[in-house]
Amino acid sequence: MKLLLISANRERSPYPVFPIGLACLVPALQHAGHELRGLDLCFSETPTTAVSEALIDFAADAAIISIRNIDNVTWPGVRSYIAGVREVVAACRGRAVTIVGGSGFSLMPVELLAFLAADYGVAGEGEEALPQLLAAIETNGDPAAIPGVVLPGKPDFLPPIPVSAIATPDRALFDVASYHKLGGMANLQTKRGCPFTCSYCTYPLLEGARVRTRPVADIIAEIRTLTELYGVNYIYFVDDIFNYPPDFAEGLCRAMIAAQLKVNWSAFINPDFLPPRLLDAMLAAGCDALEFGTDSGAPAMLASLRKSFDVGAIRESSRLCREMGVDFAHYILFGGPGETEATVRETFTLMDELQPTAVIGMTGIRIFPGTELHRRSIAEGVVTATDPLLEPTFYISTQVADSLCDLVTAEALQRTNWVVPGLEINISDAMLEMLRHFPVRGPLWKLMKRLGRSRIRPV
Repeated sequence: MKLLLISANRERSPYPVFPIGLACLVPALQHAGHELRGLDLCFSETPTTAVSEALIDFAADAAIISIRNIDNVTWPGVRSYIAGVREVVAACRGRAVTIVGGSGFSLMPVELLAFLAADYGVAGEGEEALPQLLAAIETNGDPAAIPGVVLPGKPDFLPPIPVSAIATPDRALFDVASYHKLGGMANLQTKRGCPFTCSYCTYPLLEGARVRTRPVADIIAEIRTLTELYGVNYIYFVDDIFNYPPDFAEGLCRAMIAAQLKVNWSAFINPDFLPPRLLDAMLAAGCDALEFGTDSGAPAMLASLRKSFDVGAIRESSRLCREMGVDFAHYILFGGPGETEATVRETFTLMDELQPTAVIGMTGIRIFPGTELHRRSIAEGVVTATDPLLEPTFYISTQVADSLCDLVTAEALQRTNWVVPGLEINISDAMLEMLRHFPVRGPLWKLMKRLGRSRIRPV
């Protein structure tokens, strides 16, 4: 079959993100004998026109539409993307079979398939399920028998099965250079699966609780391809947690050192698995920035959010970063169950003590089906069990519901290293667009060191 692989993601804040999910599908689809073409809508001014023209020019039999996110998970500055995706599906209708999938789709597959009015959906990882679905379409087989395949009007489907081996993505169908130029980095995945149980998190639902690592040799080869073929000099590891398991992370870093790869990189880090030996290896391998998924500086909130670490681990990992002279940021979620004005101030106080390069604060926590936060939200009457949650819905503790935004704004503006996207504190679309004209490598928050004062909606 002739397959048009469409990346529907058009969000460019804070960075445009290369469609690595679709690139992961390419080897399996090519092995099955399909003819492929890519269409990336991230840089398109007229997406539906681009879709129509590509379908006609390529004479595609099927359009594979990847949905990375359904909204920006940011409150109160909410942006939903699903109406735009529905327009893309509509542009394909009557011209090609439409199949939707991706991490965003997999969060609410039955509801999204109905909203988008696509022909088929693939929930979970698609490397094995999608070729099976295409074969069933070609042979008039039964798609309902394939794990992860969602059909219109069917409320149930077989649960997806995580792939046994994670293949190296083939990026040739998409413009790596543009993403590297405008985003300052390329993305790379070393593993899938998360064994942790943060109350709001969807990673275990999307990838499973068992950690599946890629062969280190494959990762090194992929980095070498990015640097030598595409000219990439900065990588962001998109694993939900780079440093777990720590032995695997250290082994990868040692291999990167041995390979003498000319690349810098950053990653998302759990504060609880960062011994000095591992951080030493990371820095020697080219790491120049760490992002901690800290969520709060208040012990009560760490417990409420089911974090695996305590304030002591946050302090120790931050101390190591300061002593070794590496940039680091803490990501904070305000408004979770039990949040009070006192716990909000506790978090600001701890961040003052830790002196990170930047703190990225989010107000409110997006509610997704299947999470502990979703179950708690139902029990508290925040949502009902039948609410589809397609439009962004957030949990905000009743104890700070009326004061959270004002409190966070007042505190953040007193500090020069805080970024609060939902309140546009030290960040705005205009500022990000301006920064893209400069050769910025790596996370933009590293520039916080140059900030003279805090402001709302900077330009």
